Amino acid sequence: MTRRKWVRLDNASNIFLAARSETDPKVFRLSAEMDHDVDPEVLQSALDITYDRYRLYHAVLRRAIFWYYLQDSDLRPTVSPETKPTCAPIYDVDRTGLLFRVVYHHRRIILEVFHALSDGTGALWFLTDLAREYIRLQYPEQYDYQDTSTAELTAQPGAAEEAASRELIPDSFATYFRGKTPATRSTDDPDPQRLVPQPQKAFRVPGTKTPDYRTRAVELTMPVKQVLALAKAEGISLTMYLTALFFESIRIASDGLGTSQTLAASVPVNLRQFFPSVSPRNFFATVRVAHTYGNGDDDIGAVGRHLDRQFKPQATPEALDKKLRRFAKLERTPLLRIVPRPLKDGILRFVNWINNRGLTVSVSNLGRVILPEPLESHVGRMAFHVSAVRPQICVISHADQLTISFSSPFIETDHIREFARILTGQGVDVTVAAARVTEAELSGQGTA
Repeated sequence: MTRRKWVRLDNASNIFLAARSETDPKVFRLSAEMDHDVDPEVLQSALDITYDRYRLYHAVLRRAIFWYYLQDSDLRPTVSPETKPTCAPIYDVDRTGLLFRVVYHHRRIILEVFHALSDGTGALWFLTDLAREYIRLQYPEQYDYQDTSTAELTAQPGAAEEAASRELIPDSFATYFRGKTPATRSTDDPDPQRLVPQPQKAFRVPGTKTPDYRTRAVELTMPVKQVLALAKAEGISLTMYLTALFFESIRIASDGLGTSQTLAASVPVNLRQFFPSVSPRNFFATVRVAHTYGNGDDDIGAVGRHLDRQFKPQATPEALDKKLRRFAKLERTPLLRIVPRPLKDGILRFVNWINNRGLTVSVSNLGRVILPEPLESHVGRMAFHVSAVRPQICVISHADQLTISFSSPFIETDHIREFARILTGQGVDVTVAAARVTEAELSGQGTA
């Protein structure tokens, strides 16, 4: 009998498990739009090949007395047409299954992942290799097989590392943040965030939950250069500009915010840019930025610069290292190590609830995607969004197109309308696509 490989979940993944709910099953979606309708048979062949390169994606989730763990499996994924609502639940405690799905819809190849398995960067590696293999099989004449080496076909970091080890990769948090404190870092470095965040209460966007808890997803697509020019004119990054614009759209849609004038955002930071890692497992941290209206200049540029001044010192290698080492130290305390898993889930759920009280929105930017040829020539727009317990935007750009995906547990889309109105008012060409969620929309009687 073959002994299964297994690995404990990292701290971030444990939080996703504890915080998941009927409204927010902690699933995210990445998609790539081809220049033709997807051939499901070719996509299945491409998935079979790609799947064998990513050992992590073979994993199923198991529960022990004190922790969750990922275990290798012999399950095989099957592609299917899109029939479920976006970001539908994947993990089921009563059924052992893979923690991702691949579906297609007209021209789109879609990858959905349970967040306890991987983060956006790791999933983007998988989707890129999947789409690349699909194009190689669909258009074999465009590939020079004499020049196509095995190393090239496993060019994505997550695939290359796992192809070599054939085992589940340990988490990078353990690699970098559970050892001795680096001698190059001063113990006098400021700590921009406390271990258990206790920020001031922030405005919470109200809304009507969708009838069957499906995620409301709306995509805005626009030329990336037009929006980058707006951010550059304000002297800030695209992410902070879009966060400030998100704040302003919520303020307008909420008719001035009422008595709570503070808006706060959670912004994920990809740790691989500071701490090299080829693991497709979760490896990110979050930074909180906030702005209180009514205390000075509140136009989009001023708010963006205020957010930028908060973000930069929290997103340095030194600040992130200090913060994450403290999290790792807490995780290793003897008391928590002997606490049974269900009680740990309750503790993490409570900490997550405290954290959510201080947040209005989340903003995640995967950045610009550059694909290898000939795949690049066959892929147009790419998109990225998540199931959400609060309004969120996810940002990704490809082929000179910026896609900003809004997701929310609510029916209302007033803040999205205001967001688009502000952009179009500044000369940005915006197109809109929305998923149907209400009974009227699903029956074709309402707009979507």
